[in-house]
Amino acid sequence: MAATGITMTDAAVQKILSLVPEDQRAERGLRVKVVGGGCSGLSYKMDLDQKRDGDRVFERDGARIIVDRKSYLYLNGTELDYADDLMH
Repeated sequence: MAATGITMTDAAVQKILSLVPEDQRAERGLRVKVVGGGCSGLSYKMDLDQKRDGDRVFERDGARIIVDRKSYLYLNGTELDYADDLMH
């Protein structure tokens, strides 16, 4: 059975919650997008944003990831993590 959705580690949840003001968490989240460019032909873009028509939203403990339809094709089944060091 194919994986469906995008998951977040505890570290990713905490980072998203620290970036989005508490009073905006119901409407805003971290938009993760796959765009053309980069060495492999694809790169990632991340912004704080609101849901738009056709987006998929994945939520855990109040942290939200927002993904457009095209990016979802590449990101389905992945886990978002956060590390604060020079190698990640």
